[in-house]
Amino acid sequence: QPWRSPGEPQAPFSLPAPRWPVECEVIQETIEHIEWVPPKPEPFCPSMGPEQALYTLGEEQGIVVYHSSPVLQGSCFTRARVGGAPGPLSSPAAPLEGPQDTTLLFESRFESGNLQKAIKVGPYEYVLMLRPDLYTAKHTQWFYFRVQNTRQEPLYRFTIANMAKPKSLYGQGLQPLLYSQRDAQSHGIGWHRVGTDVCYYRGSAGERPLFRLSWTVRFPHDGDTCFFAAGYPYTYSDLRRYLRKLAADPVCSQYCTVQVLCRSLAGNPVHLLTITSPGGTAGKRVVVVSARVHPGESGGSWAMRGFLNFLLSAHADAQLLRRLFVFKVVPMLNPDGVVVGNSRCSLAGRDPNRVYGMALPGSFPGVWHLRAMVQRMLAEQEVVLYCDFHGHSRKNNVFMYGCDAGGHSTGTRLRQRVFPLMLSKNAPDKFSFSSCKFQVQKSKEGTGRVSMWRLGISHSYTLEVAFSGSTLGGRSSHFSVGDLESLGRLLCDTLLDFCDPAPAKLQQCLVEADTLLQWQMGREPSSGGSWSDVSPSELESSTSGSDSSVSDG
Repeated sequence: QPWRSPGEPQAPFSLPAPRWPVECEVIQETIEHIEWVPPKPEPFCPSMGPEQALYTLGEEQGIVVYHSSPVLQGSCFTRARVGGAPGPLSSPAAPLEGPQDTTLLFESRFESGNLQKAIKVGPYEYVLMLRPDLYTAKHTQWFYFRVQNTRQEPLYRFTIANMAKPKSLYGQGLQPLLYSQRDAQSHGIGWHRVGTDVCYYRGSAGERPLFRLSWTVRFPHDGDTCFFAAGYPYTYSDLRRYLRKLAADPVCSQYCTVQVLCRSLAGNPVHLLTITSPGGTAGKRVVVVSARVHPGESGGSWAMRGFLNFLLSAHADAQLLRRLFVFKVVPMLNPDGVVVGNSRCSLAGRDPNRVYGMALPGSFPGVWHLRAMVQRMLAEQEVVLYCDFHGHSRKNNVFMYGCDAGGHSTGTRLRQRVFPLMLSKNAPDKFSFSSCKFQVQKSKEGTGRVSMWRLGISHSYTLEVAFSGSTLGGRSSHFSVGDLESLGRLLCDTLLDFCDPAPAKLQQCLVEADTLLQWQMGREPSSGGSWSDVSPSELESSTSGSDSSVSDG
């Protein structure tokens, strides 16, 4: 149900705290970070090849200084409660022996944290093990943890020893993120890129090979509390705080209602926002947007927040969009995965972006209810666009995946490419049209993008935001939170271009898309010819493009 009808006076309310599986211990501290955009873009660091990786002692030769109780493999989710495991907390960190003890104190039993073990293998060197996605033995990519008892002088080395993916942008200049609590309090500095000698290389062999991410860093202060993360964290509680502000805004409430689409396996609300101008929805087309089906892709949430900030603003274009369309927005499809710090899965232990169309409401409630809602809307209104926000760990820049299964007319196939092409013109320093792919592979039939297209949404896309940054427009730098949020506004701009009743922009992009395909196929641009008999695989390379890999299963 909506919290209140548009125009109703605001009643005080509070959103319930997140619910956790009962196996998960959760510290009581509230973890919040200030928002900050660096004054200058943060350049990629020089990448090191695997042959340059510094030798790290094996974990068997070190001392375990942090070990959070793992959820047993082979177990499955049973129940959840606010605050996670009942009873007193255990002490996973080894106690310090005195003020001269320089051992770091690790912690990650908070929202989106996922460090399982830390082993001290040298005075200032640690081997780390990430916790796999709950109820699985794999999907180690996202990381987020806290360290205390820092020293400013020494050079520390951290090595995450169980990364799952064979390739990573850490081999192309991507750096981890650091947050210093003292810098935040004293200087207003938030998350920023750190790390020298960043290296990504194969570690253990075996049936499922693991990969290592290693970096060195100096902490800014003695005795500081710092956090490391793979991407800018955006937790379920961050979303709840954002929605609380929306609900308290009397202007926003005139054109935005927040409902519970469904509840997750753990009982956390999956929120649905309906945004449109007052006066009914008759004759309006629908736009459906979603994010965070993969919890480790936090950049999608920042892009989503930029999208919502612009759409709910007083900007003339935002007002026009609200008059023209009904927006159905699910900002966090997989809240349970976000809460527990998973990279890819829900508490069902599987990737929810592979089960659209076959998902059971009791196992994958978020994707089932989203698809059911779209089915109902398609019976009454035109859905002009579906866009699902994701992150990508192996390719720079921002790009899209669309749906071209072949067999359609040349015009239909070219139109598939128009929206991404327009977005590349609006975001020339971020969006790469040449990285976009439109092939519909059998292994991707269960994704939101393909499922919505099969239902009848002609323009159905996955928006992929690199974990790293941009190599376009003279850039070679990481994305900031500001960059990510700007993508949401640029998507709104592109929607207006795409639906402009004057045909000039659309026609120009159709001609340009045709020329690009002719060039790609080695034809003369002026030669004409139909694309209807050319297979999608011929139009683009055979690489899958998706950020899944063999190790993802």
